[in-house]
Amino acid sequence: MKILKIESGRGYFRIESSAEWREIDQIDKDGLLALLDLFLDADTEMDAPDETILHNEVDKIIYTHVFQKLSSLSDSKSTFKDDSERLYFDEITKYATG
Repeated sequence: MKILKIESGRGYFRIESSAEWREIDQIDKDGLLALLDLFLDADTEMDAPDETILHNEVDKIIYTHVFQKLSSLSDSKSTFKDDSERLYFDEITKYATG
């Protein structure tokens, strides 16, 4: 599933698991968290940032930073997910068996 794309000179991010896209300069904390959840839960694809394709300076900065952070997390994706699940295992078990 593609979560970051460049189209018509603008950067876009996917809204949760729907087919809806939003311009990258509109991303907020909730959008970042939703993007991170998608990234951790599925096999994802992202268009690499290309300064010649991204025409808006704000898009270049935001898109590049988000892409770099997710790319660096990619190397340790399974470790991050396992550590998170282990950290909250007791709480997840407590509320799941409720």
